[in-house]
Amino acid sequence: MRYDDIVLPGTPVCQAAREVAAKYHTPSLLNHSIRAYLFAAAYGQANGIAFDAELLYVSAMLHDMGLTPEFDSHSVPFEEAGGHLAWAFTAGAGWPEERRVRAAEVIVRHMWDEVPVDHDPEGHLLELSTAMDISGRSTEDIPPDVRDEVLRRYPRLDLPAEFAGCISEQGRRKPSSVAGSALRAGVLDRIAANPLDRL
Repeated sequence: MRYDDIVLPGTPVCQAAREVAAKYHTPSLLNHSIRAYLFAAAYGQANGIAFDAELLYVSAMLHDMGLTPEFDSHSVPFEEAGGHLAWAFTAGAGWPEERRVRAAEVIVRHMWDEVPVDHDPEGHLLELSTAMDISGRSTEDIPPDVRDEVLRRYPRLDLPAEFAGCISEQGRRKPSSVAGSALRAGVLDRIAANPLDRL
């Protein structure tokens, strides 16, 4: 498995989702969103998991929008805020309601501990890839050639410190959220020990 083997959907809605991500994310969070798709797609392809590349790409680009000042919510967890944004964004893109709901589901589920692959392959892949990129879980499952090229093209920049700050703020303001639970479970230590930052 090589970087050039990764399916990169180039539909108008994918291009628009990346523009939105680039507009509102810091460089670190934008690169994280891109890596989240690339690691997810590479893992899916290497392991024979059939997935909807457009749905996965759009969800990856928008999954952390609830962390941005413009779309942060004081009443719902950041992943739910991101899901609502994705629903509205894809409605504007002309997606039917069922597909809009799927984008929102994938984004909400990326914060689950586990998403069954047979129930939701895109949710499974995004949950896995974001955990790889943020907390270092199962990074050994990223094909090495893909990992090295993705990190070269989309470096991690200040992601560990920036995301640690984001998740701490979310957990402080919304202690009953998944972010709050993750803080209590030691996610900051896992972020600091991510092997991707030692390559």
